[in-house]
Amino acid sequence: MSKSGPGRSHRDGLTVLELFEMFPDEPAARRWFEETRWPDGNVICPRCDEPNVVEVKNGKPMPWYCRDCKRYFSVKIGTVMERSHIPLRKWVVGLYLLTTSLKGVSSMKLHRDLGITQSSAWFMSQRIREGWETDPQQRLTGTVEIDESYFGGKDRNRPKHMRTGERGVAGKAAVMGMVERETGQVRAMPVSRTDMNTLQDRVFANVTPGSQIYTDDFGSYRGLDGMFYRHKSVRHSARQYVDGMAHTNGIESFWAMLKRGYHGTHHHFSQKHLGRYVTEFAGRQSRRDLGTEEQMRVLARTMVGRRLTYRDLVR
Repeated sequence: MSKSGPGRSHRDGLTVLELFEMFPDEPAARRWFEETRWPDGNVICPRCDEPNVVEVKNGKPMPWYCRDCKRYFSVKIGTVMERSHIPLRKWVVGLYLLTTSLKGVSSMKLHRDLGITQSSAWFMSQRIREGWETDPQQRLTGTVEIDESYFGGKDRNRPKHMRTGERGVAGKAAVMGMVERETGQVRAMPVSRTDMNTLQDRVFANVTPGSQIYTDDFGSYRGLDGMFYRHKSVRHSARQYVDGMAHTNGIESFWAMLKRGYHGTHHHFSQKHLGRYVTEFAGRQSRRDLGTEEQMRVLARTMVGRRLTYRDLVR
């Protein structure tokens, strides 16, 4: 399909009707997860990593049995879905909704669409967000735009005993973001402070030395040019937004999407879970050029090897 259409029209989409034709029942969802986790068809025990397994014909207590460790298992074991009583078909729909909803999905919508409790929907969405995390070893390279933004309510809307009396970003949570122009890959993370040491440490951890970096004229980015990076800034304080190839329009576009999700879908990100929501939006933005089903498969694969218990989540 031509790439001249609006948005990502060149991608292989998946309509809601096609989704339910693909997953008419629970066995279809189970096969999809197994094909995604073990694409070569060789099922491996997630506990001992041995292939000496047999399928249980009646599926009870679980669909697979390992002859080596002598334990039953399913495709949920060793993933964020472990110990979940929610059917796999509902997990597939959850993956679809969080993949295709660019501004995010509230737990109330998941609760209504999946027919589960709101608390279960919230827990499910937080576990799915574990799959949006990117490999920290894969650093951005080439041309990278960097900026920071702030999230939180206005001081005048807080209860009187919580008001600081300060204006601007006081009391708000800071988030640092980076986007690689050539690929559209995004990295974003909350930061405790926006001083030079904190922000530049994040740059060194996420951007390959030698890359071209573009920022605004915030003082914490001074000194990046030279030994490690090529750095150029635009003077937002003087209302300069473009200077040749120097601009931060790409990362500003990401902030626009994230803030639409903040204000329009979730209405609030608690500082405790802010990183999870930021990771979700960054991961979804990074994979937007993939087809819908491929995005779902990538998300399902990255859910393997991760675990999030409710106790750890609310601790």
